[in-house]
Formats: sequence, C-alpha cells, structure tokens
Amino acid sequence: MIGEDVLVIGGGAAGFFAAINIAEQNPNLKVAILERGKEVLTKVKISGGGRCNVTHAEFIPKELVQNYPRGERELLGPFHKFMTGDTIEWFEKRGVELKVEDDGRMFPVTNSSQTIIDCFLNEAKTYGVEVLLNHSVKKIQEDEGFYKIGTTQGDFKAESIVVSTGSNPKIWNVLEDLGHTISKPVSSLFTFNIKDERIAEIPGVVALDVEVKVLDTNLWSEGPLLITHWGMSAPSILKISAFGALDLAKRDYKFQIEINFIKRTFEDCLNTLKNLKQDLAKKAVFKSTQFELPKRLWHKLVLASSMTTETRWADLNKAQLEALSSQLTKAVFNVNGKSTFKEEFVTAGGVNLKEINFKTFESKLYKNLYFAGEVINVDAVTGGFNFQNAWTSAFIVAQNISN
Repeated sequence: MIGEDVLVIGGGAAGFFAAINIAEQNPNLKVAILERGKEVLTKVKISGGGRCNVTHAEFIPKELVQNYPRGERELLGPFHKFMTGDTIEWFEKRGVELKVEDDGRMFPVTNSSQTIIDCFLNEAKTYGVEVLLNHSVKKIQEDEGFYKIGTTQGDFKAESIVVSTGSNPKIWNVLEDLGHTISKPVSSLFTFNIKDERIAEIPGVVALDVEVKVLDTNLWSEGPLLITHWGMSAPSILKISAFGALDLAKRDYKFQIEINFIKRTFEDCLNTLKNLKQDLAKKAVFKSTQFELPKRLWHKLVLASSMTTETRWADLNKAQLEALSSQLTKAVFNVNGKSTFKEEFVTAGGVNLKEINFKTFESKLYKNLYFAGEVINVDAVTGGFNFQNAWTSAFIVAQNISN
C-alpha cells in the first residue's frame, strides 16, 4: 500500500489547481494526483473551442453568483475568498497573461488551451506533485483517521482526499457507498433541436439580441441567438438550458419556445410596420430588411407571414401585417430534443450541497474529505463560470489542507 499525505482524485482543472496550491503552500506534504485515464486535463484542452475560457470578467461576487443555477447561494462566501481577480493574478504570476473579450469571457492571450495545460504541468513538476495515470478509483474507505483508496493499479493510503473528478458517475457511486447523497445528474448546457421551415437552410445566421421564453414555465433569457443545422444555440439558448436543466429534463426535452427577435411589443412592431407600409409602398417587403435583422432571417419570417418574394408594402392587408408582427415578436417554435454544446458536456447533479461545508469545501460527513469543481451539485452558464468555480473551490480546499 502506497502512502501519501494528500491524494487528489481526478486529473482535471480543479484537481491540478488544488494539488499545486497544496504543495506550494505546504512543501512538507506529499501530494499525488490519481487520474483514471491515460491523459490529464482533457477537458481543459477542448474548452472554449480549444482556447480555454479560463474565467469571466465579473468582479462582484453578488453578480458572479447569478450565473450559477445550482450553487448561487453557496458560492457567495467562497467568492469573497478567491475571486476572478485572484484567478487572473494566479496565472499572471506564472507567466500566463489573460485577455478579456467583448462578451466578458477571458482567455490566455495565446488563444491556446495548451498554455494553461503547460502551466499546470510545469507547476506540478516544480512542486513535486506526482501524477499517476490509468489509476481508476474503485473504492474509498475510512480507517482510523486515514483513507484507503483502492484503484485499478493498487491500493493507496492518505490522510486527506480531494475528490475533483467532475461529472463522473462511477465516483458518485463510490461516494454514495460512503453515505453521501448524490443529486441525479441531468444535462445542463445544451442546444435545442428544432425542425422548422423558418430556420431551415440558414445555419450560421445570428440574431444579436433576442428574448426567448419557454412556454408554460417561468424560464426566459435574452442575448444572441445562433441558428444551427439542427436548431438553435448561443447564449440566449444555453442560459435557458442551464437554468431549466431539471424542468426540461422532466419534459423529455419536448417543449415550445417563444422568440421575440426584435425585443419590441407586438403593438409597437405593428405600428412600425404600418408606417413602413406608407413609407416603402412600392418596394417589396422581402427585399426591405428591417429592425437590423440578418437578411436571411428576415426573408424567412416574411415568407412565413403569407407573402411572396414580390409582395409590396402597399399591398399588405391587416392579416399579413399582424402575421409579420407575430413572427417578429412572438414566434413559436417546437423543440424536440437536445444536442451537446460543442464538446463541453456539463451536468446539473453531484454531491448534495447540504453535505458540504462551504467555508472549507470539506465533507460534513467525513473529516479530511474535500470536494472541488463539478463533482458537487454546482454548475454554471457558459462563459468561464464553471472554471471559476473550479479555481475557487480548489484554492479554498488547498488552504485548509496545507494549514
């Protein structure tokens, strides 16, 4: 049986961040990472389209927590201890400069996730963190103030354990065997599958600022909307998928959404269209794109309003004007299924938040058993927020173990 002071289970972002900070803050501790696969930091590699969305430029804890459908209340205290600014400083001290994009997302200036991976691997080497690949954890047992960890490559013994495996059902089963409650995992960040003539043949079109509602619920969001080959994506959709994860799962991902493409009321839009009927009388509606909408989307909505490509503004009747106003301000689409957002699979679910001390991220059931990252029932909308939860929880865990 191999003995360690601290064993970190999971070679992902949270695991490396915890291990490095523990070893740096207390060089006397022997720290090792157990990774079940043949590679580490695989999710970091693909995140942000291969650029790694490290965090988000939100520097007020009360504002930051609003991006977490699960964990909003629990993370407020931790974010006062380790926040976005601390993350930026941590990476800058290690030679990794971050940049802010227009939407607030932060990436390494190199635009490469490999920069973050190299930083972690170098720091782990500097502080003597041992990284053990192909060590899948099968069992955890408490034994007289120590933990015994059974893996596919042998048994280990440690005083403290950090579980940072992300959304890993096998580890959740191991934790259930210890007595922890696991909130059932469901998809959190996903796009909507929609087959509809109004968005057929126009993938890649982006409406920059829309309002989206899920009918028969209180779910709504606003922001950019991307039309894809299979339906709809972008922040306005992903935000609803995160905050509505549990509700939409219960509906088997079959529901209706209503989209206001121009963020105006039906009446206001109708009055504008009536004025355009006078001002653009001789012009074809199809060729007169309005409300700063993408041209191809305007064409689709016009054709869906009982018009042809030749219909002139002057010839519009009341029904056609109202139909176009409806398409622009309250277009209803049927959602039938979901797709994973890029390769970034995020789930709602994990260790029950009531069983965790959020001052330390230590288990309330077992002393010296800690959690970091998405292994607990915390998840966020897209934009670097899930990584910020990983950095914050891992740093606080490291502080408590190293002290």
